[in-house]
Amino acid sequence: MSRSEPMPPGLLQWRPMTATDLPAVKALADLVHVAYPEDETVFADRLTHHPAGCFVLQGADAPVGYVISHPWQFARPPRLNTRLDRPALPPSTYYIHDLALLPAARGSGAAAAIVDVLAAHAADLRLPNITLVAVGNSVHFWRRQGFDTVIVDPDLDRQLRSYDEHACFMSRKRP
Repeated sequence: MSRSEPMPPGLLQWRPMTATDLPAVKALADLVHVAYPEDETVFADRLTHHPAGCFVLQGADAPVGYVISHPWQFARPPRLNTRLDRPALPPSTYYIHDLALLPAARGSGAAAAIVDVLAAHAADLRLPNITLVAVGNSVHFWRRQGFDTVIVDPDLDRQLRSYDEHACFMSRKRP
């Protein structure tokens, strides 16, 4: 099966990420997010910070996607390619750091499925919303997932420039 042909949904399964997945996660990130490079230590940091929010989309032979997420502070997304500083305040949002799928895994429903899993996790944690930084023309996808609020704030916009000039901060209320 070529990487451009959609994968049948039955061959894909989300599973918890482990430290042994980090080289594959880094390789996927390098393929999917060419304009948004991050070091493997950033992925390891997120996995250590909140393993319950890190998953790999397993294909027939290898991972074909991943998601990294964690509790955080509303409207204070970490800058691109930086490790987390532990916030002094309790978390006020559930933050999706990254969701990446190879082209062949897109359209399978896997991305929407893991967003539902993360929303349920945010509800279990009693966090009032889920937030993310949308990049690379992904705003339309995120709107379909219920992220219907774009937060515009000059201080936040300056922080988003570590991603790119079109990055936007999006939010959705948890179910």
